[in-house]
Amino acid sequence: MKTIIVPTDFSPAAINATNYAADLALAINADLFLLHVYQIPVGITEVPLALLSVDDLQKGAERKLLHAKNDLQHITSGKLTITMEARLGNVVDELEVACKNIAPFAIVMGTTGHSGIDRVLFGNTTLATIRHLTCPVICVPKGKEYGTGIKKIGFACDLREVEESTPFLSIIHFVQELHAEFHILNVEPESVRADIPDQTALLGTATMEINPQFHFIKNDDIEDGVNEFAEKNNIDLIIAIPKKHKLLAGLFKASSTRQLVFESHIPVMCIHE
Repeated sequence: MKTIIVPTDFSPAAINATNYAADLALAINADLFLLHVYQIPVGITEVPLALLSVDDLQKGAERKLLHAKNDLQHITSGKLTITMEARLGNVVDELEVACKNIAPFAIVMGTTGHSGIDRVLFGNTTLATIRHLTCPVICVPKGKEYGTGIKKIGFACDLREVEESTPFLSIIHFVQELHAEFHILNVEPESVRADIPDQTALLGTATMEINPQFHFIKNDDIEDGVNEFAEKNNIDLIIAIPKKHKLLAGLFKASSTRQLVFESHIPVMCIHE
């Protein structure tokens, strides 16, 4: 059975990502696993730390998880199989353990937390998860709903060393599960590399069974190129390969004059080469 892992800190962004994951799970007939990783508070506080026992933290975390689970079961009319677990430790480490035990279809998580500090911490956690875990990580922007589903998937590809760097099987499996259109987006400056036709042919052949549609976008900025194409063509999700793209450099910018489409409007699925 397919399983989607949802790490949560119970912030509005995390709750939104959880709802998105629930709708995705219903669409592909998957189970949901809610994971909350808590830590022992460190720092100066008016409350003696001795009063904050590990048992109290565990019970508090489990109560919040149960509340989240009950809400989801109510919203989905009990159609989802939902399991949950609260763990003491580091989020990325515990996610890695969960992935080894479950082999999930994907991890779905938000990109911001519930306060100024938590926005930084949770954003950094998302980025660390992408960097260190090999399973697909879907980053859901705050306020983004699953809506009518994922009908159009865009793959941001630099068309370099295609055979060595592209996880063909994972991408094909994901696109087929969603029964989505598959669009390959290549953003380049005005000058065109001589190897692009050969790399395009290799990628087209390798993904032939999901009928790829190629789009060659002239732009000096990758983010702007993807942004403009996604807005004009109603792309529902972007696939990016972290090691191959600079897309992630803009993914978690706290302030930016340009709102990247996948930061404010569209989820990004990061999958390793």
